[in-house]
Amino acid sequence: MARGEGKVVSKAEPPVDPSPPITRTIGRLMSLIGGLRGPGYRLRLVVAFLLTLFGKVLAVFSPLVLAEGINRLSEGDATGALPTFIGLAGFWAALRFASTAGPQIRDAIFQPISEEAQRRAGANVFSHVHNLSVRFHQSKRTGSVYRTIERGVRAIDFLLRFLAFNIAPTVIELLLAAGVLGFRYGWWFALIAGATVFIYAWITFGVTEWRLKHRREMNEADSEAAGRAVDSLLNFETVKSFAAESRETERYDRALSSYADAAIRSNTSLVLLNVLQNLLMNIGLVGMVIAAGYLVASGPMGPGDITAVILIMTNLYAPLNILGFAYREIKQTSIDMEKMFTLLDEAPDVSDKPNAAVLKPARGEVVFDAVGFAHEGRDTGLDAVSFTAPAGKTTAIVGPSGAGKSTVLKLLFRFYDPTAGAVRIDGQDLRDVTQASLRSALGLVPQDVVLFNDTLRYNIAYGKPEAAQTELDDAARHAQLLTFIESLPQGWDTRVGERGLKLSGGEKQRVGIARVVLKDPAILILDEATSSLDSGTESEVQDALEDASRGRTTLVVAHRLSTIANADQILVLDAGRIVERGTHAALIAQDGLYATLWRHQAEEPEAAAAAAE
Repeated sequence: MARGEGKVVSKAEPPVDPSPPITRTIGRLMSLIGGLRGPGYRLRLVVAFLLTLFGKVLAVFSPLVLAEGINRLSEGDATGALPTFIGLAGFWAALRFASTAGPQIRDAIFQPISEEAQRRAGANVFSHVHNLSVRFHQSKRTGSVYRTIERGVRAIDFLLRFLAFNIAPTVIELLLAAGVLGFRYGWWFALIAGATVFIYAWITFGVTEWRLKHRREMNEADSEAAGRAVDSLLNFETVKSFAAESRETERYDRALSSYADAAIRSNTSLVLLNVLQNLLMNIGLVGMVIAAGYLVASGPMGPGDITAVILIMTNLYAPLNILGFAYREIKQTSIDMEKMFTLLDEAPDVSDKPNAAVLKPARGEVVFDAVGFAHEGRDTGLDAVSFTAPAGKTTAIVGPSGAGKSTVLKLLFRFYDPTAGAVRIDGQDLRDVTQASLRSALGLVPQDVVLFNDTLRYNIAYGKPEAAQTELDDAARHAQLLTFIESLPQGWDTRVGERGLKLSGGEKQRVGIARVVLKDPAILILDEATSSLDSGTESEVQDALEDASRGRTTLVVAHRLSTIANADQILVLDAGRIVERGTHAALIAQDGLYATLWRHQAEEPEAAAAAAE
């Protein structure tokens, strides 16, 4: 009888063969296991396998001991044969105990290997996903990616155990059982057992192939529901601001309904498989008992042999059940693991050259040399953009929405590579240096500082985990945050909530500034760092930003032009081109796009005041 189902197999995404070659998946799993270097792992694996074989052998031969005891009891004087029977029955019980205890001990011995394999696989995939390019993360649902990793790692333990302790040992047990039945009782018994196994396997494999379609539908619905749930919960502020709780609940309920329908179809097909397996096993058992009864009646077999035949055949239920269950689950977990391995095979759009150098920022000069870039499926990008951001100076980048301002910053971080031209820091092409060393030289304060659901200490020290308390205090002081932190009951150990939601907008921005100040990068990047703040808070944060940028190469992307009026150089982007450049005074005098944007923003407060009157 097949076992119930308690796990969900993932739908392949990115697209893969829905029924991937099991040998390929097993090969990659064995490669993973072969790389384990824990204490005594090889010895543990051998001992665990031997314990499994030991249990299988005892399960086949122990019924013969009980059969001998029953035959002795039925053939001789009951009083004289009773001690022999009791002794053999006790021996049989001991063998049965050993046959079941062995696998339990095996599991304890094997557990460290399984846990290490899962840990290594999970860490490798997690690291790889973090190293994938921005384009990948923008196109994937976080919940779906996490579920892919979770299922794949969970499948490792299952597949390892069934490969090592069920497939080969079960085949050995079936052959031993057939051999014992054939040699001891006659080949008719072996034929009945063999026919039962063959038909059982044929039905199981056939129905399982049919059932996989329903399982894939169930997995697809499950991934959709998980993705919707994570997406909705991450954006709970938007949901609440639009009073859309009921709408989100309905969307999630529809996804759950689709999953429930697919699960019902899958489990109904499982019931059909269970019924067929039960029917076949009982037909085989009845055939075996009838044959044994005939031989007992005609003389060659004793009453104890009927018991042995029944026990051997009953013992076959478990390995047969495992055989069918293993085939079904290996097919399904191979899809889980194939999806995880596909994720692991995902190539990043941006990668380090084989012999990439470590970036050595000397002065912090940034040069864009005829840089071109086009977003996939979009017209916007950069067209022959050239400029130099002098070391130790502030360069501001302004322009209408979609002009390419954020693209400049993404190319500087090397989230993308330019399609033309080059980006250099102190004369070093960013494509020739490691991404880690490049990003270590850059410090970013974004428009919306996203924090980890941890303490203020953890978030501020994120760029320099080894920082001493005096360094943390100094960074917080520069960000005008130290007084606030010291006023909190738990001080530096105050938790900020998911994405920093326990802090105000200004407090989050100051945490972001403190984090960058502590990192002490060669180049500071401010991406609309104050655009989401009110005017009072903006003024306070602006003071902290000016303090952080003093004497440091700084690139500022700004919407509010008043915040960059003192920049050493202002670049005006429009439709991916630099259309103006100069100081604030020079650009106002030029009376071009910058002057138009300046006048428009200057008129907004006046219009608001007039409307208030």
